[in-house]
Amino acid sequence: MKDSFGREISYLRISVTDRCNLNCVYCGKEDCAKKATELSPAAYYTIAKAFASCGINKVRITGGEPLVRADVVETVRLLRTIPELKTLALTTNGVYLAQYAAALKEAGLDSVNISLDSTDGSTYRHLTGADVLDKVMAGIAAAEAAGLAPVKINAVLMKGVNSQGAAALIELTKERPIDVRFIELMPFSEQGENAALRVTGDEVLRQFPFLKPVAGEEGTARYYAGEGFAGRVGLISPVSHKFCAQCNRMRLLCDGKLKPCLGDDAVYDILPYLEDEAALVEQIKTIILKKPAGHRFEENAPAHGLNAIGG
Repeated sequence: MKDSFGREISYLRISVTDRCNLNCVYCGKEDCAKKATELSPAAYYTIAKAFASCGINKVRITGGEPLVRADVVETVRLLRTIPELKTLALTTNGVYLAQYAAALKEAGLDSVNISLDSTDGSTYRHLTGADVLDKVMAGIAAAEAAGLAPVKINAVLMKGVNSQGAAALIELTKERPIDVRFIELMPFSEQGENAALRVTGDEVLRQFPFLKPVAGEEGTARYYAGEGFAGRVGLISPVSHKFCAQCNRMRLLCDGKLKPCLGDDAVYDILPYLEDEAALVEQIKTIILKKPAGHRFEENAPAHGLNAIGG
């Protein structure tokens, strides 16, 4: 289905929880441990199935941290039964991934994105508030071993905080078929609202001139690689290279509200339609048509942190 600006909406991000076991400095404005309303796996299935009838063919499970939910494998298994879904992915901080990777793959998960902002233990601890880097690295290895592909690492660089570790992150792509994507800092926290901390994609390319453009799937990232590298480096630049005109996604929050735009505060409750499939589909179509032209990060910061809206 197309929105009112002619964009084909084919991607649904489902946040299954607000909760997170980390407390990343650039992420939230809320208490990451506080539990809000969370729908059941069956409810997420019902909503995703309705979205599939509207043209959605890719679903990503997000949070908060989705692996804090013991029923996340059940959610994957249910979503995998929707015939229209070509891609089923998950984004995680990786802390619990080693124990879940094989089960997620068996349930039907295709690929995984893992948040990793530094390979240095002290820097990682400063950014996340937890000394769990070894668990995250084990989770990355477990995802590779389970056949979850591609494995993508998401990193938010901040000047003078972790930007000095960009080279070590890029090094992960040299021998392994991993994509490391650098995501520009967005205004979802006090640090995020400080533009002086932002490292743009263009700055990354100037710092690492050996990175040359390579083909990548259509989406938000521009992909590069070093000669002979097994993996790629992706640059996601929602601030300096705004890509709203190509945005194809909707976001379902864990409490059953739809958020058409990451950078816009408008949300729409679809829970009243959950028992009536036809009415649910029509409401989804109506909300898709309300998707705004784009975010306005340059004018105002969103009211909620990333942990509440699935990134």
